[in-house]
Amino acid sequence: MTNKEEQRIFFVDDQADVCKAVSSTLEEKGFKVSYFSSGTDCLIQLHSQKCDLLITDLKMPGMNGLELLIRVKRLIPSLPVLVITGYGNIPMTVKAMRQGALDFLEKPLDTKALLSAVEFALSQSPQAHRLVARVLSKSEMIVLRRLLNGKSTKEIARLQHRSVRTIEDHRCNIMHKLDVNNMVDLVKQAAVVRILDIWEE
Repeated sequence: MTNKEEQRIFFVDDQADVCKAVSSTLEEKGFKVSYFSSGTDCLIQLHSQKCDLLITDLKMPGMNGLELLIRVKRLIPSLPVLVITGYGNIPMTVKAMRQGALDFLEKPLDTKALLSAVEFALSQSPQAHRLVARVLSKSEMIVLRRLLNGKSTKEIARLQHRSVRTIEDHRCNIMHKLDVNNMVDLVKQAAVVRILDIWEE
């Protein structure tokens, strides 16, 4: 496993005090941290600096966290991203998960939860998605991709020229194989195993 001293975390939040506090917490645990007050500054550095994990607030002036996430995933698809969300921001959080965020942290940030999420994100194998590809059938992978892109069961049935019942059966099988009970957990689990190559139509 990679040493913490070799792992660099990018943290993005428009509140300077939050950036300094989080950076201090992570650096105390041995991580190298670069913090930015804007998504634009972060993107510039991603072109030239090594980054093993990105943590970004969702609600920021200018480029918000969701926009940053989308652009980062185009630039470095395998980079794990954690998003920070405030209470009542669930719709935007779900959108972030659908765009590839690995997990989300609620404000105010809890130190224990933050460190746990960081350790988990950095421990994930970039090859994990291959295991899922072996578990799901080709038809289930197609249905999963379309579910993650926000398509309804009826829309998927029409696109694949199948009955709604058939698509519902595929969806149930996917939920069972990935051990989830609802769409939010499905989005999170898909992000955890990094099924990034099937998220685009």
